[in-house]
Amino acid sequence: MPSLNLAIARLINTGKDSFAIWVVKAPYPSGYVLRDSAWPPELTKIWQEWQQMFAGHSGIYISSSNPDLAKPVPWNLVSPPSGQNTGYGSRLMQYLGLNLWRWVFEGSILGSLERSRGLAMGQHTRLRFRLEVRDPDLMALPWEIMQREPGQSAISLSPDLLFSRTTSEVEPLPSLRTDQALKILLVLGHDQNLQLQKEAAILEQTLLNGMPASIHSSAYAPCTVKTLLQPTPQELIQELETKAYNVFFYAGHGLPNPDGGLLFLRPNMSLNGIELAQVLTRNAIKLAVFNACWGAQPAAVNHQAIPASSLTEVLIRHGVPAVLAMRDEIADHESHSFIQAFAEALRSRKPIDEAVAEARQELLTLYKYNQPAWTLPVLYLHPDFDGELIKSFDEGITEMPETAIPSNAAVPMACLRSLAPGGRSWFLRSGVTRIGRTKDNDIVIPEPSVSKRHAEIICRNTFTGKIPARAYYLRDFSTYGTTWFLSPNGWQQILREEVPLKSGMQLKFGSSKGEIWEFMIENS
Repeated sequence: MPSLNLAIARLINTGKDSFAIWVVKAPYPSGYVLRDSAWPPELTKIWQEWQQMFAGHSGIYISSSNPDLAKPVPWNLVSPPSGQNTGYGSRLMQYLGLNLWRWVFEGSILGSLERSRGLAMGQHTRLRFRLEVRDPDLMALPWEIMQREPGQSAISLSPDLLFSRTTSEVEPLPSLRTDQALKILLVLGHDQNLQLQKEAAILEQTLLNGMPASIHSSAYAPCTVKTLLQPTPQELIQELETKAYNVFFYAGHGLPNPDGGLLFLRPNMSLNGIELAQVLTRNAIKLAVFNACWGAQPAAVNHQAIPASSLTEVLIRHGVPAVLAMRDEIADHESHSFIQAFAEALRSRKPIDEAVAEARQELLTLYKYNQPAWTLPVLYLHPDFDGELIKSFDEGITEMPETAIPSNAAVPMACLRSLAPGGRSWFLRSGVTRIGRTKDNDIVIPEPSVSKRHAEIICRNTFTGKIPARAYYLRDFSTYGTTWFLSPNGWQQILREEVPLKSGMQLKFGSSKGEIWEFMIENS
């Protein structure tokens, strides 16, 4: 599935309200575009009105400018969604969505989106769109409601696009099992205001007994659910480390906190996001779902967001492949509706981002456009994760045949050598050769622009007929996609992808103006 990743970051030395918007990953070479944009005071005003009307917490400020709040938002400039009432909430939601779209998708950025969408349509699939918001003050904005024109679908409801958020500042994706069944650990935490038992019953019924009659059983994945009711942190960790789960589901009370939020397992007994992230990644959880308020909301001090403080951000940064949480307070009946639709889509073997889109559409259908329910779920996906939670049996694991090259067979050696004066050469071993800034790599490049774990060269044993051979591939793991190879059209970025290596290919790691390396196979 083609992917387009877009990043937004505040510019440091050009004024407090100046931002860069650029394409981090595109499905075609010329799609990597960038533009600078000032944050418009009108958007600050609309956002403040949104928070006053819909948010269940004190507002987070974006701009240092002071818009005239006495002047009303001109929501009469837009039309109400088809079939909906013309209340102020509906108009305000649409007006914010339109203005967010116009600020982000302008000029070359819009062109990159449209061409990427066209490429996906030509392949008879959807475009996977991931938004990376690097400024903490912009995290709380409902980017899911971005809308190009009145009457068109919001970006998170688009029929030809799958929307999620992401971040590049992540730990590497852990080794993941190939699962053919949903294995859910359902944790009910402390919250006297939530109907936790009812929520557990709804989820279990949906997963275990809720298979629609119209769906053939072979198309519906098997599922197991284990429920822990208000466990201690030690009981939770023991359960995760002694059983193999692929989904962690928490329902209960949650609050923003600088260490990735707080989850209240029992009265006066909580677990923060950093503590949870370590145990989830250690036990290869693919999806973490939080039906708790403010899981996608950063902590704030004096109305200023604390960087990397939301539960979703902390888990993704630690290497959890997918995290789904609520941006704000959600009512019990709304969360139950979302859980049912989301669980059924997952059990139908749909990718996580597609399952979220279907459940979001269900919220819109049930609770209408002018209610914020459909805007609350926020999905983060690790940049290296394709969103696939389970496979069908036909797509399951195929055991690899024995491909080891006999020890008496002579195969050419390969090396990576620096073209700098006096540069070194490293012979590449069979398997994986790791390249990065720190000493635990096989090839160490001590440059500030090189990531700790920057790239890998993978050697795969093959045969041409009965003649043994080795094929080499380069895979990028850098934080900002700064691995380069020289093509006939000039230097090209490798963005978290794998490319085949040919003898004589020139490479760069880190800065585009940095040291040049050459991949060589002897006698070729």
